[in-house]
Amino acid sequence: MGLSVTKNPNLSGPVCIPCSHKIRNAAELYRFVEEAISAMEDVSCENRNKRLLPTTITAERIKGKKQVIEIGGDEQEISPGKVNSRKTLLLARSFTAIVPFFPTGTMEREEIEGRVATAKTLAMLLSTIPLTARGPSQVMVFDIHALQERFYFTDNIIPRLETAIPLLLREVALLRLENAVSIAFPDEGAFKRFHSMFTAFPAITCTKIRDGDMRIVKVKDGDPTGHHVIIVDDLVMTGGTLVQCAKALLSSGAVKISAYVTHAVFPRESWKGFTDCEVKFEKFYITDSLPHASHIAEHSPFKLLSLCDSISEALLGFDLLQS
Repeated sequence: MGLSVTKNPNLSGPVCIPCSHKIRNAAELYRFVEEAISAMEDVSCENRNKRLLPTTITAERIKGKKQVIEIGGDEQEISPGKVNSRKTLLLARSFTAIVPFFPTGTMEREEIEGRVATAKTLAMLLSTIPLTARGPSQVMVFDIHALQERFYFTDNIIPRLETAIPLLLREVALLRLENAVSIAFPDEGAFKRFHSMFTAFPAITCTKIRDGDMRIVKVKDGDPTGHHVIIVDDLVMTGGTLVQCAKALLSSGAVKISAYVTHAVFPRESWKGFTDCEVKFEKFYITDSLPHASHIAEHSPFKLLSLCDSISEALLGFDLLQS
């Protein structure tokens, strides 16, 4: 196995756990990679520029490897140049670029003439990853904003659209021991995106209604009366829509409110608005698809659901068992 890691050590470290070696920090990760590659291929990693993580992989190290895994962090880290500089035409047997958060996903269409649909732009850039010895490289994305973005990539790579929803379902299984649980979607887009993953639970859909210059969130379908309602969406920015949705659900009879998003973007530390919110959230579930999620999860009501197991299962089930 060849391993190339960029940012987000909170994510890249524990992914190695299923390989029977627990990684606690970047230094241990570097040593593990060095020992693993040396044992399998009789080579060693270079520590160029005295960084803790491997920064170069030569042709001899990649040639014939089963996997080269690229784990990206925030949007500044997702760069085809970073990927290609580690892998270009070096005869890797297969290559998977793990992009937990696709940062331009909400820009999937042009609403104003002249504005660029940057979701297409990033997909095209990632599509320039060179072929491997066995064909196209793979790009793994978790809960991309719109499923049609699969078709923004070219045939030069294989997009793998994974989901973190199973992590939430484990938590919901515990919650329903205390209260009846319903799943709410803050808008039609979230309903279309995720409702098929919660068929075992009553669904509630909210909608935004214009009242003059104001936009009011109301319950459109479903009855939250007496239920612990979990609001589900793919990402959150400031969280204003989630708060308005929670108010509407409580006024319609919900007894408890929680929320889940895969990608806790929260620009300018807007997550702090939920630590002392006018609406009480029992739990706010987030994943570590972004590096700052671990810090956010140190504060109530946030709870971190790590993508490590999901990534490991996806790799072990689809890639590493391939001959």
